[in-house]
Amino acid sequence: MSQLLATSNHNRAHDAVSGVCQAGGVSMKALAWTLAVSFLLSGCTTLVNDPVQQTKSTQAHYSGSEWTDNSSLAVLPIPVVAFFVPHADLHDIRADDYLKRCGESSTLVNGHVEVSRVACVPAALTRIITLGIWQWCPAQVSWQADVKGRG
Repeated sequence: MSQLLATSNHNRAHDAVSGVCQAGGVSMKALAWTLAVSFLLSGCTTLVNDPVQQTKSTQAHYSGSEWTDNSSLAVLPIPVVAFFVPHADLHDIRADDYLKRCGESSTLVNGHVEVSRVACVPAALTRIITLGIWQWCPAQVSWQADVKGRG
């Protein structure tokens, strides 16, 4: 009888442990999928989208793109702790700085500025190497706008 109880208790303990392992495996898969989807969706940010359509009085169309540094530094730069604190951008990317290249803001229509941070995903290795303190992030900024005519 005592051997039957010991076997029964052992089986319950084994089932409880295997249930935890199975639940842990499912949550790890969900975590992996969540991270993968978040990396893919965090690639582009539209700073300005001005869809005003004035094609009759448009004088010229300007567009361009360039790589820029969008690195960040931990607010509390203590190794390992820096992984869990917010990061501040070292270089502020503002849409007005790029649209000024097309002309005066009062003469621009259909302005659109987009920042692609897809290259930040492989560059995240710098955050691991620096124990969370600094992350290098090369960002692709593209802009376009139409310039109104004087008529």
